[in-house]
Amino acid sequence: MIPLTTTVDLVVAPDRASASPSRRNMSAQRNKTVLIVEDEQDVIDLLALNLLKDSSYTISTAMDGLAGLAKARSEVPWMIILDLMLPKMSGTEVCKILKADRVTRDIPIIILSAKATEADRLKGLELGADDYVTKPFSPREVILRMKAIERRRTMVPGEEKLVCGLITLDPVRHHIDVAGRPIRLTTAEFKLLAMLMKKPGRLHSREMLLTSAWGYEAVINTRTVDTHIRRLRHKLGRAANTIETVRGFGYRLTADS
Repeated sequence: MIPLTTTVDLVVAPDRASASPSRRNMSAQRNKTVLIVEDEQDVIDLLALNLLKDSSYTISTAMDGLAGLAKARSEVPWMIILDLMLPKMSGTEVCKILKADRVTRDIPIIILSAKATEADRLKGLELGADDYVTKPFSPREVILRMKAIERRRTMVPGEEKLVCGLITLDPVRHHIDVAGRPIRLTTAEFKLLAMLMKKPGRLHSREMLLTSAWGYEAVINTRTVDTHIRRLRHKLGRAANTIETVRGFGYRLTADS
């Protein structure tokens, strides 16, 4: 076991009401607090041992769902690694609550779980988690997934607005509206839609979309793309049919939308 007390004590919990996105971004540049919500101490120790090799990371921990939810709200961490099978409150419920809260909904969440079926993975992603890693796991893989999430969140977008039919996408403001009505997308959904809108009419394979939107080679099932496209269509409402499915291959944005 490795001692975590000193590191955890370094975490400064910002006032929840004042934890604005700009303030969180400034804090993240100085220190990246990773909240690990996990009830197995050996798993916490393994992750901490590897994460703390990078001095930019600070570790905060919680060993049950209620404590994890409280820490996420008070500390507003840079990223959360969340187990699903937790005492007091399940990780599924924690993820659902965090993604519905305006203060915490933009915190990236990586689910780390022994639930390894495709249905479990898809359910986790449908809740809004940014990634899903199954146990047993490689700490290096978790760190690579974290860095991939960071890359796609800090990627400098182009400056021009994209307009296709009822949909307007502003890369600079990270803003989407459909027929003038703003909609809120996750980072992955935003990236997928931006890719499709940049080249309307072009056919994108699931593998192409997965690699470009998630920032690493397709090490997870391409059904992940289908899940996010389904959620994206639901949010687009009247413009849902703008995204066309090409059976057996992938998706494209209809050129005449």
